[in-house]
Amino acid sequence: MTNDEVIGTISNAVSQVPGIRALFLSGSYGNGLSDEYSDIDFVLVSEDGATDAVAKVWREAVELTGEIVLWWDRTNVPVLINAITEDWTRTDVIILKPDQMGRQTQRALKPLFDHDDIYKQLAENTPKPSPNLKRFRYEVEEFIRILGLLYLAAGREEYINGVLGVYHLRNKLVDLLIEETDAPNRGGILHLNRLITDEQKDLLMSMPPAVPSQDAMISAQLAYAAAYLPRARKRAERLGMDWPERFEAATWAKLEETLSIQRPYD
Repeated sequence: MTNDEVIGTISNAVSQVPGIRALFLSGSYGNGLSDEYSDIDFVLVSEDGATDAVAKVWREAVELTGEIVLWWDRTNVPVLINAITEDWTRTDVIILKPDQMGRQTQRALKPLFDHDDIYKQLAENTPKPSPNLKRFRYEVEEFIRILGLLYLAAGREEYINGVLGVYHLRNKLVDLLIEETDAPNRGGILHLNRLITDEQKDLLMSMPPAVPSQDAMISAQLAYAAAYLPRARKRAERLGMDWPERFEAATWAKLEETLSIQRPYD
């Protein structure tokens, strides 16, 4: 089946089930940014919420589209069901009661059926949130903390864990670059290309690989520090956030003392 056929099959299967009041597309299909690789996200509105009976109805609907090879039934989130069928069509559904729809918005949803006109009662869009300075400070401090563990990884010759450190610093840099672009509709983890600029992509492509040796571990982490910390400081200045000066200074002092490392930027 094509994804459109999957959507139509599931919608038709649940539209007349007693107690099910509405079904919406969300995610990339809801906001119009889907492509051939997108999963299919649904929001189902049920009078009784995410009950076992509703989960059974949903499974039967998904089974009409193909053999289910992965089924996570309210495993990590009590209202979320994830499924993958044999042809690797991925469907996710959030099951809500009508009075739990208040945080949904029209811009993020596309109605498939809506017996009670719930869609008309939703806000058009979510107001843009103010920058979360507390969260950003945590991200900066976490970057510095991971960098500071470099002396420990080198001293213990934990080069495999040093590779993990490079990975964590890379994720922090990616998050910062996305924050810089302030891109809406971020989508899932595999949507980076449309969230960052060409200059930012070139920066990420220029970063050294994570290799489990002392020299490679040190050079990679220093490269990420040189890319991340000056940009993060500039963003902190724009947002009016106090920079953790003492923590950063103490970290570089420890790295100089133990590994003769100098800060790789002015």
